[in-house]
Amino acid sequence: MPYKRIMLKLSGEVFSGETGYGIDHPTLQKVAKQIATVTKLGMQLVIVVGGGNIWRYRDTTDSGIERTASDAMGMLATIMNSVALQSALESEGAHTRVLSAINVPQLAEPFIRRRALRHLEKGRVVICAGGTGNPYFTTDSAAALRALELSCDVLLKATNVDGVYDKDPRTFNDAKMYSELTYAKAIEQHLNVMDQAAFSLCQDQGLPIVVFNFGKNGALLAAARGEKVGTVVHG
Repeated sequence: MPYKRIMLKLSGEVFSGETGYGIDHPTLQKVAKQIATVTKLGMQLVIVVGGGNIWRYRDTTDSGIERTASDAMGMLATIMNSVALQSALESEGAHTRVLSAINVPQLAEPFIRRRALRHLEKGRVVICAGGTGNPYFTTDSAAALRALELSCDVLLKATNVDGVYDKDPRTFNDAKMYSELTYAKAIEQHLNVMDQAAFSLCQDQGLPIVVFNFGKNGALLAAARGEKVGTVVHG
C-alpha cells in the first residue's frame, strides 16, 4: 500500500557521482528524475539532504576547525545541496520549497511547521535544509525529527547498499542482510546505517524506517509504494 506522506533522507554523497566530492550535474538530474516519479503519483514528499559531499566534521577532524564551527559549515553545505536539488526537481516539473533551520531568507524560507504542512497539502515537495540548526546533531537526526513533526508515515533512508547488514558488506563477503529489524536490535548492535539518536526518536514514536539502495533502478518508487524492498526497521 503506498504511503501518503514520506520522509526521504538522502546523503550528500548521492549528488557527487563518481567524483566523490561536490555536485555532479548529470547525477543530480538523475536523482531529481527518480524523486519526481514519486511525486507524480500524488504522494506528499519531505526530503532531508546531508552535506557530506561538501563538508562533514568526521571527515575533517584534522582541519583544526573546532566542532561547533565545523558542524555549522556542514549545515551550510546541506543548504547548498538543497537549493541545487530544488532547481533540478523544478526542471522535472515538481513544485518545490526549501525550508531551512538556519535563517537564509535569500535562499530559503524559515522552517515553520505549519508552513511546511501547508506546502505539502498543496502538493509541493518540501526540502528541509540546515539540519536541526544545532551542532552535534546529524542530518539523520534532522530527518527523524522533521518526519515526526510533519506526521510522515515512514522514513525512507537512501543508501548505497541494499539494506541493513550485520557487518559492512563492502568489507565482509559473508555479511548478511536483515529483511526486518527492531529498533532495539539496531541500537543494541550499533548498526550504523543511522545514528543512535535518530533510531531512538523513531522508536519512541513508532515511525518505521526503510533502508534501501537508492542506486538500484526502481527502488525508491517501490519503497514509496510500500513494496518489500531493503530492510524495514520497526518495533
